[in-house]
Order: sequence, then C-alpha cells, then structure tokens
Amino acid sequence: MLFVIDVGNTNIVLGILEGNKLLKDWRMSTNIPRTSDEFGITVKSLFESSGYSMDMIDGVIISSVVPNIMYSFEHMIKKYFDIDPVVVGPGVKTGINIKYDNPKEVGADRIVNAVAAHEIYGGPLIIIDFGTATTFCAVTAGGDYLGGAIVPGIIISSEALFSRAAKLPRIELVKPHSIICKNTVQSMQSGIIYGYAGQVEYIVKKMKEEMKKYDEKEPYVVATGGLSRLIASITSSINEVNGYLTLEGLRIIYEKNKE
Repeated sequence: MLFVIDVGNTNIVLGILEGNKLLKDWRMSTNIPRTSDEFGITVKSLFESSGYSMDMIDGVIISSVVPNIMYSFEHMIKKYFDIDPVVVGPGVKTGINIKYDNPKEVGADRIVNAVAAHEIYGGPLIIIDFGTATTFCAVTAGGDYLGGAIVPGIIISSEALFSRAAKLPRIELVKPHSIICKNTVQSMQSGIIYGYAGQVEYIVKKMKEEMKKYDEKEPYVVATGGLSRLIASITSSINEVNGYLTLEGLRIIYEKNKE
C-alpha cells in the first residue's frame, strides 16, 4: 500500500492507496510547531481508527509547500514507517516539462496537480486549485507546464474583509439566492462568491487566448481544492471538478520513481 501526503499552508491531506484505488483519506490542520512524535501519534491514531496499521505501508510520497514542517514530517515517516519517503522536488521524475523561468519556484502541489491532470485528461489543460491561495496552471497537450497565475484564496479574502472592516461580520461561504441582497451577510456572500467566480472566468478566458499559440484545441478546465465545487456550481468556465487530483498525482509520481 502507498501512503500519500500533501502538505498545504492550511491543511495536510493524507491518503492510503492500493494500486489505483484510494482506500482512505484524511485532513488535518497544518501546525508548524508539531514534533515528529506528535505527527506520528496523530497519524497512528488515524490509521488505527480506520482499521489500518502502519506496517501495511510499503511506500510513502510527500509534496509540501511548507518547508518548515518537512524535517519533522520526514523524520516521522522514517521513525514510524521505517521508510525513506519520496519528496516531490528537484530530481524527482514527473513527466512534465516545466517552462518556468526558475523551475524550482513552482510549488510542489502545482506540479503534482499538473502530472495528475495530464495523465487523466490529456491536454491542453487549465488546472485551478482552490486552496489557501488559488492557483491557475496552464499545461499543453505535449506536457509542457507553461506557468499560470496565483491569487489570494477565497477564505483569505473573506477573512481580510472581516478583519479590516469594523462593522462587517465573519460569514459562512455559501451561495446566496440572489446577487442583489437585502442584508449585510448575504451581500458579503454575494460579493465574495460571485466576485470570485467572475475572477475565475476572466483569468480562464485570458489564459485560453494565450494558449492558442501552443495548441489549436481549447484547454479542458479542471478544478480541485476545498471550495472548487461551490465556484464550479456558478460558472460554466470549469469543465470538471476532481477533489482527489493531488493524491492521484502523488501516486503517479511515485510510480514513475520506483526503483
């Protein structure tokens, strides 16, 4: 069995796969001060509560955009699983040609998503990941990672509005019934959610225009991340939502790097 881990700025997503099948997945908050033993006890508890044991795992792969957490996490894997994990980064085979000015600057999660989407859907592609930041990535049919755009995530944007405007409350991010709203909470929901959908539509439109010089075929737009289904429900610019894109990408990269 394969244990896959995606360390994001807000959440850590973990999963157990057997072959192509995802058997179990969990989310835990990203907490930088944790020690390797604290991570180990938490992961052991998750495994046992779901009927799995750590000795069932014969491979581990990690992607991370939080460097400060990696020493503790890698040490935990070696101590509790007795496995040297594959860490997505320079020198790891992905099958994707990164055309960034400095390829080392590309977040591991963006690379993993690109690998999964290209394997599953072919190309050309626009991949949108609704995380702490929302990332837009362009990938050609031939597997060239062209780059993309990064914007503040929906939760960051809504929290900034709450914290900087004294009379505006913290709100739940749900779709209001109308864009013209008659109370403050729904007006904020309308502005944030429909405004964000408009941002997605414009960026996707401009990226499609620029990608015409690489591929004649129109890019297929895939979304992933916590709020992807909410935004996809109010815009036609997203073709498909795949909530497990990153975990699938980790599996594919692990397979490419098996000795």
